[in-house]
Amino acid sequence: MKLVILDYGAGNIQSIKFAIRRLGHDAILTDKVDEILTADKVIFPGVGEASSAMEKLRSSGLDKIIPGLKQPVLGICLGMQLMCNSSEEGDTGGLGIFDLDVVRFPNSVKVPQIGWNQIEGLKSDLFSGIPEKSHIYLVHSFYAPLGANTIASSEYALNYSAALQKDNFYGVQFHPEKSSDVGSLILENFLETI
Repeated sequence: MKLVILDYGAGNIQSIKFAIRRLGHDAILTDKVDEILTADKVIFPGVGEASSAMEKLRSSGLDKIIPGLKQPVLGICLGMQLMCNSSEEGDTGGLGIFDLDVVRFPNSVKVPQIGWNQIEGLKSDLFSGIPEKSHIYLVHSFYAPLGANTIASSEYALNYSAALQKDNFYGVQFHPEKSSDVGSLILENFLETI
């Protein structure tokens, strides 16, 4: 299997590569269009700030390539948020794959949300073998609201989308590579089942 991690300067690449290697796979880190188009699976990572991340995607032309991909694509954290219509962070236009606008958590809670939380309402093969209310690891100040593409939710002051799916596009707000056995199984499901 040819597995590609999109290279656009995101910050959590090595931990994702290690998690994938533990599952017996290797991944190519690239921004080359031909490598991306011929991949069996694509991981769209993300740690950082939305507007600067989108600027990097635009400068490399990846903003035009990603929405047209036909193979399974997994957006992680900021990667998932950039797959939405927009983000309040830096007043950023997104890729428009998920018809949601990412917004900031209310001032009534501490941001970023850092640490372990639970996911529920699991609705996809991505969560095959994952029990309801499993714990996952998150670091984020902005969230995607619940919507038609929500396949898992979590709660922090309010219920929000912990994971999204539309056609071949999947997104998780949490970090599967830092979410212990649950995260490993979610990555394995993406690599082996989907």
